[in-house]
Amino acid sequence: MRVLVGGGTGFIGTALRQLLKAKGHEVTLVSRKPGPGRITWDELATSGLPRCDAAINLAGENILNPLRRWNEAFQKEVLSSRLETTDLLAKAITKAPQPPQTWILVTGVGVVLGRGGGAIGHMLLPFRLGLGGPIGSGQQFFPWIHIGDLAGILAHALEASHVQGILNGVAPASTTTNAEFAQALGTVLGRPAFIPLPSIVVQAVFGQERAIMLLEGQKVIPRRTLATGYQYSFPELGAALKEIVS
Repeated sequence: MRVLVGGGTGFIGTALRQLLKAKGHEVTLVSRKPGPGRITWDELATSGLPRCDAAINLAGENILNPLRRWNEAFQKEVLSSRLETTDLLAKAITKAPQPPQTWILVTGVGVVLGRGGGAIGHMLLPFRLGLGGPIGSGQQFFPWIHIGDLAGILAHALEASHVQGILNGVAPASTTTNAEFAQALGTVLGRPAFIPLPSIVVQAVFGQERAIMLLEGQKVIPRRTLATGYQYSFPELGAALKEIVS
């Protein structure tokens, strides 16, 4: 298939692009900067949708970017990066003489674990130094997913005609608590993982609104994802972490 991927230059987009190409699909990216195999968002707005069988939008500023203060300007950037790109793609699809058969929007997933990026990139150094541990109480749920499975779920939704509706992008073992996650990562690295990151520090770094996501967590079960027939490559946390840090 010819697949158009919005925001496909980041961590998730790179993994998805590699998987789709390995499966024989042709991928065109929509990004802010021009380049081979890409069109820009401006070109999409002015020239319309290139011919494609499916469109996927991954675009969106990372809401938990620890290097950005949670002020009004960044809040607007987080919203606009998702809403404006989705609106652009939706309008282009509506106007296309041959609209794509499949339209996938990625709006919320678990903590994405993988080599060379994602959440694990910020965790490895303190954990390798023996300074890792749970966030706050550690009793909050910590939904996670391996990058290979997130890309796999998207490819599955793309290729399987019976897949419709909302799929939770989390692993089946996502009833893990934050403390259990910290312990598992420490075990894989052969390091202790008992130094907690106090709630007050999390609030100071991320701001109170964003800190809620890390300190309160959410219990998420991928029932519909499993019901579609998707087979996880990394359903268990220990195996996922071993593959990432090996």
